[in-house]
Amino acid sequence: MNDPAPAAPVLTVVMPAFNEESILADSVAEVCGGLRDRGASFEVLVVENGSTDDTRRVAAALPARHPEVRVESLREADYGAALRHGLLAARGNVVVNFDTDYFDLDFLDVAVRRVAADDGPAIVVGSKRAPGSDDNRAAIRRIVTFVFSTILKIGFGLRVSDTHGMKAMRRADVVAHARECKLGRDLFDTELILRAERAGRRTDEIPVAVEERRPARTSILRRIPRTLTGLVRLRLALRGTHR
Repeated sequence: MNDPAPAAPVLTVVMPAFNEESILADSVAEVCGGLRDRGASFEVLVVENGSTDDTRRVAAALPARHPEVRVESLREADYGAALRHGLLAARGNVVVNFDTDYFDLDFLDVAVRRVAADDGPAIVVGSKRAPGSDDNRAAIRRIVTFVFSTILKIGFGLRVSDTHGMKAMRRADVVAHARECKLGRDLFDTELILRAERAGRRTDEIPVAVEERRPARTSILRRIPRTLTGLVRLRLALRGTHR
């Protein structure tokens, strides 16, 4: 008689990984250990994407040490594509996005509880701009986040104050919107939240403390023109949807 298949986890934590050989193993171990201590039913899905260092080898060794870990690889370095892939491949009812260098299990506790409630929101964002947040990044990065969020609020009707970083999502409510998304890189999660809101999904936010574990890889000067171009593409991608 065959053994029954293991039950699907309640929670999936998606962690994109690009050139993270120095911190990936420690970050995954901390997340797995914290969730085990909480008695959670979970999986951690590491989505390596286009790494040019030893990240792929480090990732491949993780499941032997942490049976809750799955690893998948994408050919191109694309953060947004990695998030989308992880959300679509997730087995959990609730999906949480963590970056390898930026995660918070206290945020996860509160956000998952809200999303899992019968009348809870479809998405809970860990906002760097919500009242009570503590953003310790360089001033120029905080200013760019403010300008970007203001453009989204005024120009696109965004209801929450941030779209990047940690999020908890009820997978059943957002997976169809993820399949519709056309943008990757820096704007997948922004497009996903806007599509969900425009479809009538409720969103919420929690203030967070921002303590990154390594310096940002992309300079602000390089990222600004890419983001401005991306906003034009976002407008075109959302054409036909209603606020």
